[in-house]
Amino acid sequence: MKSHCLLSFLALLTLFVGAVSVYADNAQDRMRDRIPALDALRMAGKVGENNLGFLSARVDLSPEAAALLVAENNDRRAVYARLARASGETVEAVGRQRALRIARQARPGVWLQNAEGEWYQRQP
Repeated sequence: MKSHCLLSFLALLTLFVGAVSVYADNAQDRMRDRIPALDALRMAGKVGENNLGFLSARVDLSPEAAALLVAENNDRRAVYARLARASGETVEAVGRQRALRIARQARPGVWLQNAEGEWYQRQP
């Protein structure tokens, strides 16, 4: 009985990991599709890139913009989880590393959060 339960559990775990991997792959496609809308929000100063690798609202957002932010952060979380499993790091460590990369590549005018949690605007 115990071995049957263990095998069932392992089978479900394998299906779950496979589903998460497919979701993360699709997440990258969805993230790519959101770039223009998110860039508009960034350049308007409505959202910024925090020091954990996620977007943060800097003002009250419309329902559509808030939904976009939530969807982006959910997809980032899925991608970070996949990268963490592959590298043996934590999701938080992957997110912080990604935040540093985002800050280096950000366009002038984008709001960023430093390691201490202070917001600043990227300069040219």
